[in-house]
Amino acid sequence: MCIIREKQYEKMKQKNFINANYIKKILVIAVPIMLSNLISQLQMLIDKIFIGRLSLEAMSAVGNASTPMWTTMSLMFSLTTGATIVVSQAYGANETDKAKNTLASLFKYNNVMGVLLFLFWFFIPQTAFHLMGVDESIMGMCTDYAVYFAPIFIMNGIGTSVSCLLQVSQKTQIMIAYGVSRSVANVILDYIMIFGHFGFPAMGVKGAALATTLAEVLGDLIVLIYVLASKKLKLRPSFKQIMASAFRPYADTIKMGAPAACEDFAWNLGNLYLIVMLNRISVEAAGIHSIVFSVELIAVVLVGSIGTATLTLSGYETGKKNPGGVWEVVKNSAILSWSICLVNLVLFLLCPKQILGLFTKDAAVIKAAGLYLLVVGVDLFPKSGNIIFGSGIKGFGRPGWMLKTQILGTVFIITFSTVMVLVFHMGIIEIFCLVVVDETLRFLLNNWKLKSIRKTKEEIMK
Repeated sequence: MCIIREKQYEKMKQKNFINANYIKKILVIAVPIMLSNLISQLQMLIDKIFIGRLSLEAMSAVGNASTPMWTTMSLMFSLTTGATIVVSQAYGANETDKAKNTLASLFKYNNVMGVLLFLFWFFIPQTAFHLMGVDESIMGMCTDYAVYFAPIFIMNGIGTSVSCLLQVSQKTQIMIAYGVSRSVANVILDYIMIFGHFGFPAMGVKGAALATTLAEVLGDLIVLIYVLASKKLKLRPSFKQIMASAFRPYADTIKMGAPAACEDFAWNLGNLYLIVMLNRISVEAAGIHSIVFSVELIAVVLVGSIGTATLTLSGYETGKKNPGGVWEVVKNSAILSWSICLVNLVLFLLCPKQILGLFTKDAAVIKAAGLYLLVVGVDLFPKSGNIIFGSGIKGFGRPGWMLKTQILGTVFIITFSTVMVLVFHMGIIEIFCLVVVDETLRFLLNNWKLKSIRKTKEEIMK
């Protein structure tokens, strides 16, 4: 009797506390991606510094050109989310052939999409820029940037497919080498090509785009060589499999990934409208939002890496028909993510003026820094919850739910920000608080949905 009770007690301990096994699995996938993304963030910051030294017009041109191009690129990554779900579920169910066939189809048709996007941005980028209302005075620089940046879309087809393979195989360590090599090369090439050093001509905006393209080639080559040479990637399809692959598996991944892509679009739409409303308050309000968003982005990048691991492992546990395992992945990922949020909140509370002082010398902004960062620090907790719990829901094979809650959130933001600004003439702090309310409401819904899916699946298995 005592032995039985002791076992029950140990079982309760495992349910209530951190599971070291899952923590290890999460970190194995997340840490390399995390480091790679942080390095990329640093590199992009240096990019902005270099381009800013050219002229304000150059900065505007790069901003106008890169925003739609990166949005297009993120669409491919969002669609590949479907492949990660399908492949990880197949791998968890020991359906290796299905996993390989899906990856083969992904490699083949993602490259077709990459080539099509390259052709658009290389030959007719002005179409997008005219729709955006880009001023004719910088249209030439925008076009130059697009033409020199466009080859990245060809490599992006391979890159998204390789990323899916590495995540599902839990072999993401090579991403550190990718991030370091790509970022270091980009900074060096920026210095040489933008300003014209070591005998090279000063290419300005063209140099910035070309430097990014060449650095991306270097990083992708390192990862590709690893993938081709590694004997540990059991799911890697052969060249013959890729060429002979059918379109159907790819269509299945698109079907699963389309909600994630639409979710990403809905989020961007809400964020864009929020900036419009902040512009109605004042030019400074939109600037403060941009600064605070940059500070928040570092924590979001860290949590997003954990979210990637959560998606992969949740899909794997779903394939094993282990809904309890999905909950363990989500629970332990949430503990890691909220620990990051807590550290950020403490830093925000201890040195808010020093943090915002890195981005602005405006005395009024620095004076109110504590309040701005307090709200953002609190917002990180439900935002992180949505990333992690949302990844668990997608891992269960229900990406459509996250699209529904994001649409709800976007409608909420558009409706209430309009009323708050245009009717009640509220300020930036109230708008920031509105974002916290939005994230919190969606987190409560996503938390309920994840538990509901888990309960349903466990009842089916009984």
